[in-house]
Amino acid sequence: MVGTMALLPSFIRPTRMTKRSARPADRPSAGDEVVLDAPDDRLSPALVAAAGGEYHAAAGLLAATRDAAEWENRDRYARRLAAFARSRPEWFDAWRAAAPDDPDALLVGAQLAVDRAWPSPARAELLREASPLITAAARADERDPVPWRIALDHARGSRAGHRYFEELWAAAVRRAPHHHGCHVAALRYLATFWHGSHPECFDFAERAAQDAPADSLVQALPARAAFGYLTDGCGPGVPRERLDAAADRAIALSARFAPADPWPAEVRNKLLYVLLRLDRPDDARAQLRLIGPYATSFPWDLFSEDPLGHFMGLREYLFSPGRVHLPAGLLAGPAELPGGHRGHARAGDH
Repeated sequence: MVGTMALLPSFIRPTRMTKRSARPADRPSAGDEVVLDAPDDRLSPALVAAAGGEYHAAAGLLAATRDAAEWENRDRYARRLAAFARSRPEWFDAWRAAAPDDPDALLVGAQLAVDRAWPSPARAELLREASPLITAAARADERDPVPWRIALDHARGSRAGHRYFEELWAAAVRRAPHHHGCHVAALRYLATFWHGSHPECFDFAERAAQDAPADSLVQALPARAAFGYLTDGCGPGVPRERLDAAADRAIALSARFAPADPWPAEVRNKLLYVLLRLDRPDDARAQLRLIGPYATSFPWDLFSEDPLGHFMGLREYLFSPGRVHLPAGLLAGPAELPGGHRGHARAGDH
C-alpha cells in the first residue's frame, strides 16, 4: 500500500428539481423553497431541451466547455446529462445517431455506460463492454481529462490492479493536475481497495489540497476523506485535530464562493455533515446560510430514502430556538470520534 500511495502524485442520481417549503437560514419563513440537485443557468436549458427530445442544446453546452477547457464544468455537465439519459434516452439516442464521432456525445455515452453498469449484478461484464466507449471518448480529444476520470471510476468498479490504476492516474493529472473529479475518483479507489486505510487517504487528500490553488475544489478533498472516515467505522482512528483541519480547509474554500451559489453546493452539503459529526453547530449553521436553497442528494441519500427531507430536518432542528446538539438519529454514521459521538446509520461509499 505504501508503495502505491507514493506513486500517486500529490497534485447519481437522475436530475431532479424537487421543491418544498423551507425556512431561510436567518429568519424562518414558510415562503422560501429549497431545491434538490438544481442545475445551474447553463445546464438548465440543455435539460429542458432534452426533456423535449432535443439534443442540440446539450451538444452546444459540452462543446463550449471543451473549446474553453472548462474541465470541471464539463465533468459536472456530462454526469448530469448522462444521468438524465438513463431515464429519458430518446434525445441522446438521436444525438448519437446524428453524430456518432462527436467527442461530446462520446463522453456522455461513456459516462452513461458506466452508470448503467454500476448497480447491475453483472457489473464486471458490463464494465468490460464499456471499455471501448471510454477509450473512444479519450481519443476524441487528447486534452480532455474527463474520460480519464470515467476510466478511474471504471477501474474501481472492475477492481483493476494498482499498476493499471496508476497509469490512468498519471494520464489524468498530466491533462489537468488539479481536476477535482479525478482526485475524488482516486480517493474512492484508495478507500475501496484498502478499506479502513483512513490515514493514507488523508495523506493523499492533504497533499493534493496543499498543491492546489486556493479556489480549487480539491481544497475540499480532505473533508471528503473526513466524510469517508466518519461514515466507515473501521480501521485506525484519525486524530480529532486532523478532522477539524480538514473541515477548516473546506470552510475557507466555501467562503470564497458567494452565498446561495449552486457551484459549491455539494461541497457545502458534505461539509455540513462533517461539521455536524464534529459537533460544531455554529459552523454548521454558517454553512446552511451559505447553502441557501441548494440541497444536494449527496450525502443525504446515503442515510435516507428522502434526502431532501433529511436535509430539511437537519435545517429545521439547527435553527429551532434553544437547540444545541442534534439527536443521534440525525447524525448518521458509525465511526467513533476521538472524544466525540457515534452515529447510527449505514456507511456510504465516499
